[in-house]
This record gives sequence, C-alpha cells and structure tokens, in this order.
Amino acid sequence: MVVPGMLYLFINNYLPMFGIVIAFKDINFAKGIWQSDWIGFDNFAYLFQTQDAWVITRNTILYNGAFIILGTVIAIFVAILLNEVKNRFFSRLYQSIILLPYLISMVIVAYLVLALLNEENGYMNRYVLPLLGLDPVSWYSDAGKWPYILTLVHLWKTVGYSCIVYLAAIVGINQEYYESAMLDGASKWRQIRSITIPLITPTITIMTLLAIGRIFSSDFGLFYQVPLNSGALQPTTDVIDTYVYRGLMTFGDFGMSSAAGLYQSVVGFALVLFTNALVRRKNRDLALF
Repeated sequence: MVVPGMLYLFINNYLPMFGIVIAFKDINFAKGIWQSDWIGFDNFAYLFQTQDAWVITRNTILYNGAFIILGTVIAIFVAILLNEVKNRFFSRLYQSIILLPYLISMVIVAYLVLALLNEENGYMNRYVLPLLGLDPVSWYSDAGKWPYILTLVHLWKTVGYSCIVYLAAIVGINQEYYESAMLDGASKWRQIRSITIPLITPTITIMTLLAIGRIFSSDFGLFYQVPLNSGALQPTTDVIDTYVYRGLMTFGDFGMSSAAGLYQSVVGFALVLFTNALVRRKNRDLALF
C-alpha cells in the first residue's frame, strides 16, 4: 500500500533533483543539458548582482516572517475557540467554513480581491469608503498598502488549514487535565495557558520548523496573481519567485532560474537545521531530529 505513494514521491520530488546541474551551466538546448558549457557559479553571481536582489530578498523574508508569526498565533487562537464549541453540528460547520478558503484557487482569490479593490467598481471604493467620508483609492497603483493587503489575503486563505492541525492536537489532550484544573478553580484562561499551550507545543514547533524551511520560497499565486502583476506594486510585492519567473519569461534564462531555486532550497534547509539545533539545545524532546 505504501509503494504508490513512495513512487510518486520519488518521481515528483527526488528524480527532478538531477536538474540541479542546470544551475551551474549555460544551457544550450542544441547541445543538451549534459553537454552544455559548465560556468560554475556565474548564474548565482548574476542573480545577486542585479539591483533588485536586496529588494526581493527583503520582501521574501519579511513577508514569510510575518506569515509565520501571525498565522501561528491566529490559527492557535481560532483552534482554541473551535474547541470550545461543544455542539457537534456547529463545530463541523465552522471548521468547514474556515477551511473553505484554503481550497479555493489563487486565481479565484485574485478575482475576489479585484472585485473588492477595483478602482471604479470595487466594493471598497463604491460603498465602504464613501460611507466613511473618504475619497476612492487607486489600490493597484499604491504600493504602500499592499504589504497589509497581501498579509490579510494570506491569513484569510491559509489560517483554516493550520487551525485544523492545531485543533486536532487540542482534541487529543486528555480531558482529565482540564477536569483536575476545574476542581482546583482554574479559569478558562489559566487552563489554556497551563494545559493547552504547553501540550500542543510539539505541534507548534514542528509546524514552525517546516514553515521556516520555506521562508525563502513564496506563494507564487499570492504575489503574482493577486496584485495582477502590476509594475507599480513591484517594490513591495516582488519576491524571489516572481522575479525569477519574470526573468525566465522575459529572457528565457533557465540557468539563473535554476540557481535561484537551488539557493532557496539550500538556505531553507540550512535554516531548518539551525532552528532545529536551537530547539534541540533548549528541549531535546521538541526537536524534529
């Protein structure tokens, strides 16, 4: 029963690793991948010598850092609230509603955001801002507002999935702990602080470590499709993934694109090792390995 899954994992995740060699070559498809000229780290040098290298690296790290912190806190908070819903029907209903955005394609999400922020007919400019006595805003040309917009869209779309993971961890806690705490007169907040949070800490640690491993990779759909690839927004919406995609589509530079992908993977792997070492040093039982 495990063989199909292992086969898929090998074909989809491990077999493409042979393509890492593209990052170190000047690809010429007439010669083929293996016969193309070897250029060492020139593709990496080109990637980091561009004037936008600092901007895209900064944006990638700051966005993902905010996503990790805010996403974890909000997901845990919502999971605790859902755990307090004792009616089975409503509990499942709320879980389904919260998880629904995670299942929606980012293309559809981009159109929903457009319907909300369109300069002429968007809901914000047509109904909300006039109600507050404010002038319409040209959302798709104001780069300063998009860090907040993208963060809200990401949280709305992904918190539901993380919430279900934390809820499963909370449900697995032995209820006798809470019964003993209630007999001792512990308030609900005290129970959350002294029982719930400590017992789901291993789950929080694992989820955080996995997220840190992807801190140099971004949700391409979120940063490319939601801002509609607007050039005016690129100072605050451009990340490594979108920058490489534009470079690939404009210049057809497969070597530089592969170098960027390898750079993201190696740095992400190093961050996982480093963070896991810190966790292991503090509490060996919470570390992944």
